[in-house]
Amino acid sequence: MNNETWGLVDSFFDKYDIVDHHIKSYNDFVENRIQNIIDITEPITIENEKGNYTLRTGKLTIEKPFTKEADGSKSMIYPTEARLRNLNYSAHMYLEMALHDNNSDEEEELENVYIGELPLMLKSSICHLHGLSDEELVKRGEDPKDPGGYFIVNGSERAVVTMEEIAPNKIILERIDEIEDRHAKAIVTSIKSGFRARITLEYKKPRKSGVFLRISFPYVPGEIPLVILLRALGLSTDGEIISKISDDFNFQMYIADDLQVSEKDLKLDSDLLLSLSNEERDEYLQKAAIKYIGNRVAKGMTEEYRIKRAEDVIDRYLLPHMGIESDKRYDKAIYLAEMTEMLLQVIEGQREPHDKDHYTNKRLRVSGDLTEDLFRVAFSSLTRDMSYRLERSLSRGKELSIKQAVRSDVLTENIKHAIATGNWVGGRAGVSQLLDRVSYMATLSHLRRVVSPLTRSQPHFEARDLHPTQFGKICPNETPEGPNCGLVKNLALMCKISEGFDPEDIVNIISTMDNVDMID
Repeated sequence: MNNETWGLVDSFFDKYDIVDHHIKSYNDFVENRIQNIIDITEPITIENEKGNYTLRTGKLTIEKPFTKEADGSKSMIYPTEARLRNLNYSAHMYLEMALHDNNSDEEEELENVYIGELPLMLKSSICHLHGLSDEELVKRGEDPKDPGGYFIVNGSERAVVTMEEIAPNKIILERIDEIEDRHAKAIVTSIKSGFRARITLEYKKPRKSGVFLRISFPYVPGEIPLVILLRALGLSTDGEIISKISDDFNFQMYIADDLQVSEKDLKLDSDLLLSLSNEERDEYLQKAAIKYIGNRVAKGMTEEYRIKRAEDVIDRYLLPHMGIESDKRYDKAIYLAEMTEMLLQVIEGQREPHDKDHYTNKRLRVSGDLTEDLFRVAFSSLTRDMSYRLERSLSRGKELSIKQAVRSDVLTENIKHAIATGNWVGGRAGVSQLLDRVSYMATLSHLRRVVSPLTRSQPHFEARDLHPTQFGKICPNETPEGPNCGLVKNLALMCKISEGFDPEDIVNIISTMDNVDMID
């Protein structure tokens, strides 16, 4: 049995590497995600009395690491040299760009423009060490047993640790102790293209007369009644709101009470309501709800601007993973209605709240995901800087030049500084750390570390405990003593992190399957 067990371990590592989760994630970032970020970024447009231009972008190419010497010559650089000379082991990026004059029918040809350097993960697909044999690695001054999976910035080896977070785009139900008469919450962390919007639906027993169900989401100060938001999303009538949330009579009573109270907040004209037809009444109620939200997000502005701003906030910052188009509002209303029923079931004891420490409700963000966040913010800074420089050149009457408009150090320094210091976008610190080289085992352990975002100063007893769902995923023994105990963990020896898939690919596969295959 013992021989068979170790034979299984050997065969596992014949196929997978111990830092595969970092390397494969980074390869996906380089091969797919960088181009996707560039493609979905809104094109730069420059408009003034002297011209109207749009900057088009094309394909990104990444060259393997090289360095420029003092005499101007170029030479390939390998990790050992970068360590000894305190250099960055990074790849040079070139992006196809063209500045199109919107007043002209002719399209300018795309030209390759150098946009900056990307710190390179050792043993990734664009690393010089990728695919080399043990003998070739020794010739290049590398240890054949070194797993890779880390970066070299200013000659220092930096490891990006895996970050643990609550599963995004998923409803998490939570029961709260009876502090300030609060009972339960439903939380969704909605993520789209790097933007994170936390939507919180809370059942709160009012002290006096007030609504039970209130919701909060980004760019709307405080909390607003759920039923008002549902009206703004297209569920205009009372009957429609009640029926979409639940068929349970007890739950319908909660909603009916909220509808009655929220009418006072909307300041409806009862005489006008009686004179309107059904369609006009629905439109009037929806507009009144949007005005209510507009008064929150743009108080003191003109009515037209308040309505426009409220609609923009609803589309962009409420459940953005469902889409940011105006035709997605009804779908968002149905989603919130389902979420409300689940929350009311928790309050009535018909459903158990979610266990936040259950690994079904967790996701691990590895190097590729975290570097993607960095690149998105850095590329956004680069496009803003380019826009400013092009506008300045145009206003001064100079000839527009893309190569002169691109300051490559903007993108390079943003990414390099984050990896060199560990201070990441979103205010997180300690995401990248100096690689532990005390021993070989310490290095492997560091590259398989998992860090929780919870604060170290709080007890968090349940989060620190060993959860049954960590079996086979998280090592039960390896965790530090002291304040980090249970919050800094390590992957089990044979744990493999599965990669995410594009939802459209899954939908396409299911749609091509016939009924017999689906039953099987």
